[in-house]
Amino acid sequence: MKTFKLKRLEVVDHDDEEIEQTNIKLLDGLIINREDDKGQWLIEAYTDTSYLNYFNKLHGEQGEIMVQATITKESNEPATFITTILGINEIGDKINVLFIGTIIDRRKHIIEDLLTDLIEQGYQGRELLVKFKELA
Repeated sequence: MKTFKLKRLEVVDHDDEEIEQTNIKLLDGLIINREDDKGQWLIEAYTDTSYLNYFNKLHGEQGEIMVQATITKESNEPATFITTILGINEIGDKINVLFIGTIIDRRKHIIEDLLTDLIEQGYQGRELLVKFKELA
């Protein structure tokens, strides 16, 4: 297992009509790559109890929750995870929220979309490689 400092956490909540991103003000946090055969990550967010109702509502209403986690440094690109809430614990006047989930490789998805678009535009072979390098 590898453990990293969680610097920032955003919950991406959606209903049928809109997507809402909620930035969680962290007091502390960890993110652990479990390195198991399911590729699961454990995310612990330690925050103020003002988020208790919000997380209880998410836990009760939704199975899967998308989160964006910034790891190690605030300047890093956030990683996107599909998670479920394992537990919400009150610790004095604070709470910790435990998520478990898998990382979404957005770069891979973006590259696949770009290549698909180029192929649909008729690029192939060497011409496809040149155009891909130009746009990537």
